[in-house]
Amino acid sequence: MRKLLLGTASLAIAMSLAAAAHAEGYKIGISNTVQGNGWREEMVCAMKAQALASGKVESLNIAHRNTDAAGQLEDIRNLIQAGVNAIVVNPANADGINAAIKEATDAGIVVVAVDQAVTEPSAYILSNNQEQYAYLGAKWLFETMGGKGAVVYMRGAAGAGADNDRDKGFKRAMAEFPEITVAQEVFTGWQQDQGKQQINDIIAAGVPFQGVWTSGIDNVIVDAFVESGAPLVPIVGADNAGFVGQLQSVEGLVGAAVTNPGSVGGAGVELAIRILDGNAPAEKTVLVDPVVWANNTDEGKKLLAEAANPNLSPEWPVSVSIPGWTTYTMDQIIACKGPGE
Repeated sequence: MRKLLLGTASLAIAMSLAAAAHAEGYKIGISNTVQGNGWREEMVCAMKAQALASGKVESLNIAHRNTDAAGQLEDIRNLIQAGVNAIVVNPANADGINAAIKEATDAGIVVVAVDQAVTEPSAYILSNNQEQYAYLGAKWLFETMGGKGAVVYMRGAAGAGADNDRDKGFKRAMAEFPEITVAQEVFTGWQQDQGKQQINDIIAAGVPFQGVWTSGIDNVIVDAFVESGAPLVPIVGADNAGFVGQLQSVEGLVGAAVTNPGSVGGAGVELAIRILDGNAPAEKTVLVDPVVWANNTDEGKKLLAEAANPNLSPEWPVSVSIPGWTTYTMDQIIACKGPGE
C-alpha cells in the first residue's frame, strides 16, 4: 500500500509539473553537430522560428557546434541537467548517442531526432527520406547520362546516418544501371570549401567522368566548373537556393535539384510540442518524401522557377516550410529569432 501511495503521489507531482510547464511555456533543447553548413543553419533557424510561432515555447537551449557523437553525448546530458521538457537532435550517427537519449526519455523528456534516424526506440524520428533522396537523384543522373559512363560521387560526412542512408539509395540506383561506374568517391563533410577543392583537384588531375552526384554541396561545384572552364556535365544537388538559381541561369548546365528541406528542424520542434501537448503520433517515425526538379523537362523548369528565392542565402534550401508541420512566416525564418531573442 505504501508503494502504491508513493507511486500515486509521484504521478500527481509529475502531472502537476507538466501542467506548470505547459502554463509557463515549454523549455526545449536543441543539439546539432555541424556548423558552417547552410542546410544546418536553416534547420536551426526553422527550429527557432517554429518555437516562436507556436506561442508555446518559453525558451530554447541550443547546443550548436562542430563535434562528434562523444561531444553530442555531453551536450545532450547537459540539456537533461538544464531541465528541458524536450530535446530535438540532429544525431551525429544512428547509434552513438543512444545512451544519452535513453537517459533523457527515462527522465520524462521527449526526444525527437530530425534529418537522420537514431536506433534508440524511445525517440521519435522526423526525417527527410534520405535513401530515396539519393536514389531519385542518382536515377535521374544515370538516365541523363544515357545509362553509361563514370560519376564523381561526392558524399556527405563519413559515418553520419544520412550519408549511410544516401549511400544505400545511390547504390540501389547503380544496381539498375550496370554500365555506370564511380570515377572517384569523396567525403565533403558537407562543407562548401572542402567540396569545391575536391572537385577542383579531380578536374585538374584529368580524371574522366560524365556526371556528378553531390550530397547537397552543389552550387560551389558548378562554380568550380565555370571558373576552371572545364566542360559541364550533368550535376545533381539539393534544393539549395544557389543551385536552384544556377539551374535556371548557367548556360549549358543540365542538372536536377532533389528536395531536402532544412525546415525539417522546425517540423521536429512542432512534433515535440504536439507530444508534450498529449498528441503523440501513432507511429514513432515520420518521413518527408523528396521530389526531383530537373531543368531538362518543362515540368522541372516550372517547379524551379516557382521555388527560386533570391532573398535566401545560396546555401539555404528553398523549401523553407513543410505543410502541416511548420507555421512560421518567411520573415520569421529569415530573422532566425527564437522565443526571448
